[in-house]
Parts: sequence; C-alpha cells; structure tokens
Amino acid sequence: MTARILDGKGIAMTIRQEVAQRVSAFREKFGTSPKLVAVLVGQDPASQVYVRNKEIACQKAGIDSQVLKLDASTTTACLLETLDRLNQDPSVHGILVQLPLPDHLDSRLVLDRIDPSKDVDAFSPENVGLMTQGRPRFLPCTPHGVLQLLDRSGFEICGKHVVVVGRSDIVGKPLVNMCLQKSGPSGPSNANATVTCCHSQTLNLPAITRLADVLLVAIGKPNFITAQMVKPGAVVIDVGINRLGDRLVGDVDFESVCQVASAITPVPGGVGPLTIAMLLDNTLRAAESFHHRAS
Repeated sequence: MTARILDGKGIAMTIRQEVAQRVSAFREKFGTSPKLVAVLVGQDPASQVYVRNKEIACQKAGIDSQVLKLDASTTTACLLETLDRLNQDPSVHGILVQLPLPDHLDSRLVLDRIDPSKDVDAFSPENVGLMTQGRPRFLPCTPHGVLQLLDRSGFEICGKHVVVVGRSDIVGKPLVNMCLQKSGPSGPSNANATVTCCHSQTLNLPAITRLADVLLVAIGKPNFITAQMVKPGAVVIDVGINRLGDRLVGDVDFESVCQVASAITPVPGGVGPLTIAMLLDNTLRAAESFHHRAS
C-alpha cells in the first residue's frame, strides 16, 4: 500500500480564500478591517519567521496586522501592561503572544492576561472551558486545522477510534476534546470519535497506536512513529515539525509509514499551513463578534 498524500497546503489556501471573501464582506458592512496584533519578545529566529508568515497571510486576506517587538529583557510587568493596552484598544480584535517566551517570563500569567474575546489562539482558561463544554468562542488553531484537513480530505471520524499521541495544552489535549464532541467544525461527522490519548508515560505505546483508525501525532520527537506502530489502512496526521540537520521532518517516519497507512500528511506542507489559516478565521470571528456586540 502507498498512502495518499494529503495536501494541507492546498486546503489551507482554499480556507484563506474563503476568509478573504468574508473579510471583504465585513469591510463593506462595517467600514473597517479586522485587526490582529502579534507580540514578539526577543530575537528567536524561528519565532520571527512565524510572525512574519502570519503578517503576510493577514495582508493577503485583507486583515490589518501589527507586530509589537519587545526586547528580550522585557519584564513580565511590562508585557502585562502592553497586553492591557491592547485589550482596551477597540481597533484591535485579535491578540497573540508568540511562543516560546524568554525563560524569565511567566507564560501562563501572560497568556491568561489576554482578553478572552481577543484570544485568537484560544489559550485562555475561559476559551478552553467553553470549548470543553462544546460551545467554543474560538477553536485552537492547530487542532482546528487538523479537523478541517480530515473533513476536506473526505475522512469522517464519527464512530472511529482516534488515537492522539501527545498531551500538550496547544495540540494534544484540545484535539482529544474536539474529537469527543457531539458536533465538530463541520458537523457530527467531524466529531463523535472514540478517543485514546497516549503520552510519555503510556505503557506499550505501539499496541495502542496500532488500534487507531485515525492516528494524530504531536509528540515532538522526530520520526518517532514507525510503520510497525500503525494499523494497515489507518489515516495518519503528523502535527510535529523538527529540524534534523538541514531537513524538516515530522514526528512520523514518513517513508516507512507511507507503506502502511491509507493517507498521511507530509512535513512540511501538511498541518502547518492550516494553523495560520485558522488563525485568520479566528481573527475575523473576533472582529465580527465585537461589532455585533457594539451594534
């Protein structure tokens, strides 16, 4: 068996075009544009690239964007003051703080300070709680991108056994929760899965991953999932991105798993582009919600 390669890049482009059309209608209705502000602390090269890519994506979608660059020595108090100012600015609809932050900053305290109605990464306790209850204000960008990728590639997860490898607050935990819901971003077919979550303390991990109809991997270890860990015919979504020398690889050993899975995402070009696409979607939703409350 040779797996079908899922085109995350193409699907992300379609979503971005859809968002651009909705932004155009928003501007015509309200006479203003959605606005996203990214806060970048320090000079981490990867973070600078990520923020620049988000800025370009906003521009192409018609969303105003601004990057606030703060020195690496910025204090937690100073960063919190910056967020308070953005929270109170009615022209700003979405706020994100680019992670990772320098070690001396309290990331949890910082992320909790963002107004939940502007928390387009969906990291705040309020937004996590709403998602858990099945009434999300925003869906976290990468997990939402995974579900969009599955749905738009023709794969339902309703009734299927989904195994999530990884339990991070950013990807693993929200993916587990979203797959368990009675309805997903695209309806019941995009939810209602039977879900198992595996992590660093899971015993006999290969035996569990081999049970998965859909295997979602976000563990942060290059080429960790091998063909022997995958059920023949499974759909494999690789959320990981790791640098090995001059190459970018995922958490899945792509070449070997391709011979077993029915479908698989590449790295790069799989889930990554969808994360930015869903950030644009959340920013527009934040702007729509603000203007509906104001009207």
